Amino acid sequence: MGGQFRTLLTAGKLRAKGRLVSNDRRLGEPVRGWTAPPHPDWQVAEGRFVRVECLDPARHADALFAANRRDDRIWDYLPYGPFGDIAAYRDWVGKMAGKADPRFYALIDLGTGRAGGVASYLRIDPAMGSIEVGHINLSPELQRTAAATEAIYLMMRWAFDAGYRRFEWKCDALNLPSRRAAERLGFLYEGTFRQAAIVKGRNRDTAWFAVVDKDWPALQSAFETWLAPANFDAGGRQLRRLGDLTAPLSAARPGPGA
Repeated sequence: MGGQFRTLLTAGKLRAKGRLVSNDRRLGEPVRGWTAPPHPDWQVAEGRFVRVECLDPARHADALFAANRRDDRIWDYLPYGPFGDIAAYRDWVGKMAGKADPRFYALIDLGTGRAGGVASYLRIDPAMGSIEVGHINLSPELQRTAAATEAIYLMMRWAFDAGYRRFEWKCDALNLPSRRAAERLGFLYEGTFRQAAIVKGRNRDTAWFAVVDKDWPALQSAFETWLAPANFDAGGRQLRRLGDLTAPLSAARPGPGA
């Protein structure tokens, strides 16, 4: 009897009342004291470098079109664009501005006072506590600026303050600038979904990144340290890189399923 029991145990099963029961049953942590967060309903968030406000065709379309015309490569990984004329772009902005998901925002560089990019919340799932940031399209003028970084921080901060458990970033696996940005911003790479989509007639493998609520307190502190006035010299140049602050946090996090 003892030998038979050990055999069943080794095989990962136990016999109980005439049936076999797995002894390696594993369940996720109970989620206690959590309630579904609201759908994004805010209109404006402002930091030191950027103002993030709901996309409005009348206020933003012309400035965004002018800023985005300087380099068509910014459209390479998006399912739309480039737009040949302002009428076509205004039409697209009009359609996007009225959507609840994706919910688009214009990014206003407070240094120039001009709209230089857009970003959105999408795949918004309050019941699961999951929300994604995407449709990020930054003009050459806004790329690699403190304003661009702060815009993502403001959107992430709202999501976690509202009660979301997971904040996602997805991109074409070939989009190396987007992948590097995700890692610099503290997102953890979770894997690549092969042949996830067809975009503009080309295959897209999608790289998945995320920050979860357990990561957020330390990551928020890193953002606030980086964004603080003391981290910039008189010429506006950073003294400490954000990636140097977020990399140790990412390295300390367990991977999915750990």
